[in-house]
Amino acid sequence: MKVLGCVIGGCLAAVLLQGCNLNEGVGESNVSELVSTAEDFSGWPAVTSAVAQDPILEARVAELVAGLSLAEKVGQIIQPEIKFITPAQVEEFHIGSVLNGGGTSPNNDKFAPVTEWVKLADAYYKASVASNGSGIPLIWGSDAVHGHNNVVGATLFPHNIGLGAARDPALIKKIGAATAAEVAVTGIDWTFAPTVAVVRDDRWGRTYESYSEDPSVVREYASAMVEGVQGEDAQLFAGQHVVATAKHFLGDGGTTRGIDRGDTAVSEQELMDIHAAGFIAALESGVQTVMASFNSWNDVKMHGNPYLLTQVLKETMGFDGFVVGDWNGHRQVPGCTVTSCAAAINAGLDMFMVPSDWQLLYENTLAQARSGELELARLDDAVTRIVRVKVRAGLMDKGIVSSRSFSAKLNVMGGDEHRSLAREAVRKSLVLLKNDNALLPLSPKQSIMVAGSGADNIGKQSGGWTLSWQGTGNTDADFPGATSIYDALNAAVSAAGGNATLSESGSYEAKPDVAVVVIGEEPYAEWHGDISSIEYQYGVKDDLKLLQRLKAEGIPVVTVFLSGRPLWVNKEINASDAFVAAWLPGSEGAGIADVLLRDVNDQVAHDFIGKLSFSWPEFSYQTVLNVDDENYAPLFPLGYGLSYQTPLVTLGELNEKSEIPKDGKLDDAWLFVSRTMAPWDLVVGSGDAKPVAMDGNEQSTGLSDNLNVLAVDKVSQQDARQIRWRGVESASAYLQAQAPQDMTDYLERDGRLELAIKVNQPPLDTVSIAMICGDDCRAELPLDDYLTRAEKNKWQTLSVPLSCFSNQGMDFSSVQVPFSLSTAGSFDVSIADVKVLAGKAGQPSADDYFSLSCEG
Repeated sequence: MKVLGCVIGGCLAAVLLQGCNLNEGVGESNVSELVSTAEDFSGWPAVTSAVAQDPILEARVAELVAGLSLAEKVGQIIQPEIKFITPAQVEEFHIGSVLNGGGTSPNNDKFAPVTEWVKLADAYYKASVASNGSGIPLIWGSDAVHGHNNVVGATLFPHNIGLGAARDPALIKKIGAATAAEVAVTGIDWTFAPTVAVVRDDRWGRTYESYSEDPSVVREYASAMVEGVQGEDAQLFAGQHVVATAKHFLGDGGTTRGIDRGDTAVSEQELMDIHAAGFIAALESGVQTVMASFNSWNDVKMHGNPYLLTQVLKETMGFDGFVVGDWNGHRQVPGCTVTSCAAAINAGLDMFMVPSDWQLLYENTLAQARSGELELARLDDAVTRIVRVKVRAGLMDKGIVSSRSFSAKLNVMGGDEHRSLAREAVRKSLVLLKNDNALLPLSPKQSIMVAGSGADNIGKQSGGWTLSWQGTGNTDADFPGATSIYDALNAAVSAAGGNATLSESGSYEAKPDVAVVVIGEEPYAEWHGDISSIEYQYGVKDDLKLLQRLKAEGIPVVTVFLSGRPLWVNKEINASDAFVAAWLPGSEGAGIADVLLRDVNDQVAHDFIGKLSFSWPEFSYQTVLNVDDENYAPLFPLGYGLSYQTPLVTLGELNEKSEIPKDGKLDDAWLFVSRTMAPWDLVVGSGDAKPVAMDGNEQSTGLSDNLNVLAVDKVSQQDARQIRWRGVESASAYLQAQAPQDMTDYLERDGRLELAIKVNQPPLDTVSIAMICGDDCRAELPLDDYLTRAEKNKWQTLSVPLSCFSNQGMDFSSVQVPFSLSTAGSFDVSIADVKVLAGKAGQPSADDYFSLSCEG
């Protein structure tokens, strides 16, 4: 370790991003005590699949595989994205599968009608059967995770977290069948669903893709969804049923801190009992494909884990379908790149998902097969599994898509029957958390104001994986046939003779009888949705201000909360007379109106029946809160949910303080991990130019674009930022919150700021790191000594005690800018993984770790 001195003009910045786990879990200190090995664990079950092997079918598969050349076999295990491959290339490279990612559609036309999807499917089909000697067609996969959500006009069902609250497996099976039907009419034969993760930390950005924290709920739903998508018995893959996928294998919901693509550090017993519950059920129900996960299990990446992919999944549990990778997930296997990874196939992966770099991967894989680096027996096994699924699904016999009896001629996409089913699912998914003075159900004959950012926003109520990967960039015009929550309330109220008005800001001319305020999270997906604090609108609180104002004006308030996970909303609940967890209901907002309102005769038509599928936190530090915890203490427990039949309950005032207990474990605080974390924005300012927040993957400002920030890769996609100063004028890149933040806990616990840093070009002038708590409150540190010594183009870790700021009079209770880099000269640096940690750094010995000493 290298220790460098610093000038007592200040030191480095840190920031509070709340997080504390009082429930004892797996930390760095006790992982080794929990990890089992393959040699001492024998608990994995032998699974009997509902889809048994057929000797006649197996003989056909063997004959088809035998008719393939080596080049054709390699083509079968490559899956490009439709944006990056033409039908002609499918034929040339013998490609066995394609996918459309979130937001990708035929001809890059978001509004492509069903006929265009079918036209492209036909073209791919014709090219694929001509591409190999056995006439094997490709299989097209799509993320239809809450309906056929990539297609404009599709029925959008509630995300899985809401379906889990419904506790209705029969409903889930119907939703699976309906989704399969809408997928099938576009010519697609395979959906990457269901997700059967069991979430342990609600900070994970995919929490809403999980049915429950309870493995028993996930187990039951996994079976129901697979049976609905694929069909059962004589209906297996018949008509409009398609191939299902159980994902992500294995442990994706158990990563430390809920970090997407992180490490799940648990014992093998826990891995099986909790995280494999849905997979075992899906295998029993005959699921034909399994998607490998991005995450690691005890530091071994799943895409390259032969023990779990081959020994456990295929040999012990008897899975005879195929394992598909996730989006370029193979590149994270040690020794691999996006375009070369024989290790993943040798470990048990059967199909690469490689959206854009498929051609070079194909060529390298073919060369590795010829050289023996890729085991030929393993390649034959992978191809056999892929062809087996294609034959079972009827792809060898169904013919070209447009000729199938259930093609676009049927009015299935977004049809009335499916929308009615989705509306029922919305009703059943709603969970009533508070109903003081029996405010609900509302009479539709009243004057009702509908307020809040989610009131008339179908994209927001639908969440991520909706027409685009993140669910962003959409307007209500992109959802023909869908109903916003306001539209639904207005229709019902108008029919009963009442009056409903839309006012997102909550302003009004005539005082309403009641306000329905729809608030919640903005859409997100995967790692973009990872958060550092489960406090809702952490550091901002605009929605709370709206609720408190209406309450102060004497208006009864019903809050409808849209979210992909339980969040700490004690303040918002206190400011509401009734509070409904509506999750992410999808396209049918009418399901919410059905339950909130009485009918035209002022009778209760639909009651609340939803029960929490996730425990609801009482404190913001309860990021890991599960029903099987030793010290389980939620605000609302798993299974909680009021109804109109419940005896009148007054919730009372909830605690609005959530100080981290002094004897509790203080989680690392994150400023920037893959992206800026709430409540921070990355802002750039140069000279007299107005500072601007970074929006997108690149931002420039100042004279001659003096300061430029670019999203770049460190380990995963765009997880770092490259900051370049041209030296035209003084400029800064900094993190800023809308309101000052309190970070005293980290100072009191001898905290430090650590970040990954790579000097691309050394500075030609002084570089300062500053922390700001007001116009006259600033601590600053020149970093020249460190930067000139740092090895060029090498990622290193820089650590600085927070006491440096305290020594210079920094007010840690009111931090506005926790991290700022400034210089007037030219300089090029990359940063990533900016975190604040509680406790001193210790004595790490790595040469790439630098700890600045700031005494005085």
